[in-house]
Amino acid sequence: MLRTYKIAGLTVGMDTFGKTMKQAEKFEAEQSEEFDVVVSSEALPVQEWEKNFTPESAEYMKTGMDFYNKILHFDGMMLHSSAVVLDGYAYLFTAASGTGKSTHTKLWCDNFDGAVILNDDKPVMKLENGIWYAYGTPWSGKTDLNLNLRVPLGGIAVLERGTENSIERISGKRAVYAVLNQTIRSYDAALRMKTIDLISDLLEKVPVWLLRCNTEKDAAVLSKEAMTAERP
Repeated sequence: MLRTYKIAGLTVGMDTFGKTMKQAEKFEAEQSEEFDVVVSSEALPVQEWEKNFTPESAEYMKTGMDFYNKILHFDGMMLHSSAVVLDGYAYLFTAASGTGKSTHTKLWCDNFDGAVILNDDKPVMKLENGIWYAYGTPWSGKTDLNLNLRVPLGGIAVLERGTENSIERISGKRAVYAVLNQTIRSYDAALRMKTIDLISDLLEKVPVWLLRCNTEKDAAVLSKEAMTAERP
């Protein structure tokens, strides 16, 4: 049976089990027969690619992939990032796995009153009435750090490890590829073009930064001061 969820502003139908169902609990909505999106939970293709995946892990990956492809039709896109909320705005830190995204957002939570994790791996960025918002989703990587919230997007930082802390605005091709490399690139040509169009609009409205940092408190202070001063 399809359960009803409200995810990133959409009414979503999913029939899931295990980790996917558990992490989606806070997104449950009143039962409906009309869905904006029906998410496939058929995990067999993922298990064929990743032989060591359990059925539960494969379903978790498959449902996320399916949702993030389908939300492109609704002016939304996933960014592989850790998203932190502070003072009513979301700040997304993106990088390849293992770079330290979660470590950095934890510094925000540990040092700035009111800071919370919106999603620790795959939040949605969505364009609504000309404004970009960040949404939590059930798919937050290996952790259960996700919230069912919609928050204006304050900025995006591309994170690199460094011994010295520095932050600078980036634009043009650097910013385009930074975002494109950390989102889903659909096999569908029309959706690939839609992704490029969304990124173009995003970069016109939301600051993108290059953050080189260590794992000390000073790194979080630096990124917070810069990003909160120039949010949309």
